[in-house]
Amino acid sequence: MEKMTASTILLSVLCILVVTVLIKLMNWVWLRPTKQERLLRQQGLSGTSYRFLFGDLKEFVAMRAEALNYPMDSFSHDYFPRVEPFRHQLAPKLGLDFLWFGPIPMIQISKPQLIREAFTKTQELHKLKMNPILEKLFPGLVNLEGEKWAKNRKLITPAFHVEKLKLMLPAFRDSCEEIINKWEMIIAKRGSGELDVYPDLMQLSADVISRAAFGSNYKEGQKIFELLKQQTDVGLLMLQSIYIPGMRFIPTPRNRRFKKLEYQMRTSLRAIINKRKEEIEAGKAVKTDLLSILMDSNSKEIQKAAGSNKNEHIGMSLEDVIAECKLFYLAGQETTSTLIVWTMILLSKHQDWQERAREEVLQAFGNKVPDIESLNHLKTITMILYEVLRLYPPVMQLSRWVQKDTNLGTLSLPSGTMITIFMNIVHMDKELWGDDAEEFKPERFAEGISKATNGNNSYFPFGWGPRICIGEKFAIAEVKMAICMFLQRFSFELSPSYVHAPRTTLFLQPQHGAHIILYKL
Repeated sequence: MEKMTASTILLSVLCILVVTVLIKLMNWVWLRPTKQERLLRQQGLSGTSYRFLFGDLKEFVAMRAEALNYPMDSFSHDYFPRVEPFRHQLAPKLGLDFLWFGPIPMIQISKPQLIREAFTKTQELHKLKMNPILEKLFPGLVNLEGEKWAKNRKLITPAFHVEKLKLMLPAFRDSCEEIINKWEMIIAKRGSGELDVYPDLMQLSADVISRAAFGSNYKEGQKIFELLKQQTDVGLLMLQSIYIPGMRFIPTPRNRRFKKLEYQMRTSLRAIINKRKEEIEAGKAVKTDLLSILMDSNSKEIQKAAGSNKNEHIGMSLEDVIAECKLFYLAGQETTSTLIVWTMILLSKHQDWQERAREEVLQAFGNKVPDIESLNHLKTITMILYEVLRLYPPVMQLSRWVQKDTNLGTLSLPSGTMITIFMNIVHMDKELWGDDAEEFKPERFAEGISKATNGNNSYFPFGWGPRICIGEKFAIAEVKMAICMFLQRFSFELSPSYVHAPRTTLFLQPQHGAHIILYKL
């Protein structure tokens, strides 16, 4: 009788668990999406109809893959139809306000007032949490929320202070010199030569991060960059399929590969961090790289907390520091390399602006290495970079997860939905920027960003509000240094073999590289 009772109880528990799981599954794949769609349509929003589990994902992925088979017909800055063909094709038919990423509605907003509100509602609108792979690809500060985000940002901020950037300028200079010397050797015989500069610019930015962030050269940091590249490629493939909770624990070949790369990368970073920690504990002088500055700031915060007899752990853990190091590598390398390459492409296309920029650089520095104070006062270079960032923002799409039911302007957003902002749509909106919005005109920034945008929140290449990119000054300083040094030594023009084909992976890149003809000055 007791055995029967125990068996009956166990069976009942199992039945309850199965029913609970089935109810949650049904709510996830059908009940909640259909309720969300009804609420969105009741507010006058238009979009695609929800289809069981996959939504628009299959068509979205297929159309994007097809679009990448063909370059653009001409050199145009209207590349949205190529990078987002599904949205572009449906927008005229539906006035598309939302589509479905699996069972999740993605709501697109483009009005400046709504964007401003979205960037400031940090309690209600969080960074994306729909797939744990995103947190692995973008760890650290970019994915934190609430008190932990505030604490870590406070600890990291000193590493990006302008006074610290001055100390990193030699790293920028040395990395640029290596690339310049390589290019000069290639074109030495004839005084000119054609090459795809994009791989070299990726190496340049990787070298800068290795030196400025970790005090090593590119060769020593190469292993981490290669691991990161491989993991990013695998992660992007994983993000193009529906995420089913728990799937990442199933030992599929892709999951095993992703975890192995994660382990190898963290092991390499942990070795660098532990070595630096030992140096700090041994009383050695704090180095000028980002990691040392971060760890010194963290150590002082922990000591301060210990002195005040606080029980809570104030500083960052080893895992936190590893996450921030990984983010340094990914964000620091990709954003700057894409900004430099698009700047070179556009200056190659617009020779008049290249000449104006060179004239300013030679007047300010002659053949000397630029210094940080003078870099900040280069008006023409700054105008050009602002315009490149407007037309080709490194991160084209920003998204937020609606954590709980909230209002955004007149919209009532149900929890579990996603807000998407396409920067280039806002940056090239003719109502906001004028009829010449799709043209390269750096002079629009002659009197600064506020004047160019008429006070609207219509320009945000590094985000906006309290979560604006902490590395903005670092990236701009590096790019200015590189462009100035290139202009001092070369003139350049687009090669006839250049193929204009912007694409997005995590960042907006030239799919077929940047074939440019360099001339020695």
